[in-house]
Amino acid sequence: MTDEPESAARTPAELLRRRVAADPTRPLVTFYDDATGERVELSARTFDNWVAKTANLLVDEFGAGPGGVEHAVLVLPEHWQSAVWLMACWSAGVAVQVMDPTGPLADVAPPDEPYLLAVAEEALADILDGAPLGADADEIVGLSLHALGGPLSAAPPGVTDYAVEVRAHGDRFRPPAGAGPDTLALSVTKDTLTAGELVGAAARTAAKWALDSQDRLLVAMSFATLDGLLASLLAPLVSGASVIIQRNFDKTLLDRRLTLEHVTAVVGVPGGNDATGSVRRLA
Repeated sequence: MTDEPESAARTPAELLRRRVAADPTRPLVTFYDDATGERVELSARTFDNWVAKTANLLVDEFGAGPGGVEHAVLVLPEHWQSAVWLMACWSAGVAVQVMDPTGPLADVAPPDEPYLLAVAEEALADILDGAPLGADADEIVGLSLHALGGPLSAAPPGVTDYAVEVRAHGDRFRPPAGAGPDTLALSVTKDTLTAGELVGAAARTAAKWALDSQDRLLVAMSFATLDGLLASLLAPLVSGASVIIQRNFDKTLLDRRLTLEHVTAVVGVPGGNDATGSVRRLA
């Protein structure tokens, strides 16, 4: 880790830059989808490359960022690509509203400001079928979330296919002027936070849970809540921990996963405390 504490970072993008500089090759995000058997592991450097490509897509193709389209609505599940999109938006100075793709979407009121809409393929039909979110969006991006990075099964007119377009963009990104700690970063449930406030909340969460760089944190929480975002991405970045994100969680696989992934702490995972005390239950 760096000599300067991670909590000194002022924005989520700075947290990621410090993590890449300090520990580029160790896993940052590991993702499981128990419905498909998918497992993806990304080092800090690989995760950062995806973030840079996505941020460049946002800025170059959609004019996102301060002085342009400053808001994004993400209708995405717990997924490594969702984590990439969050960090890419924050890197570009774009405020994010996160929504659960399995929730009611037909009558959700869109933001008052111009916004970009990123949607998991499973929710595209609902969004495009006259829902205000889809009708009022400046741009719509569809994410297949395919295990092998495949495109949308069918890209509807007016929808940009993320898997197709993102690969052409550079894997280095320079945050624009104005994307600082006072930039609005997140609107989720009843919480609205700036980039600096997000980093502060993440530092408090990491301290409360006593996370450090030796931890492997297993998370089963929705990205559509502040607690879920802190646990699944930001608190691990602050502390130097690695995170394991689960989708379609199958509790029958838990014991084996705890062993295979050398898990030291869990959050949002149903069940009692580990009898040996080797795995801490944080929430």
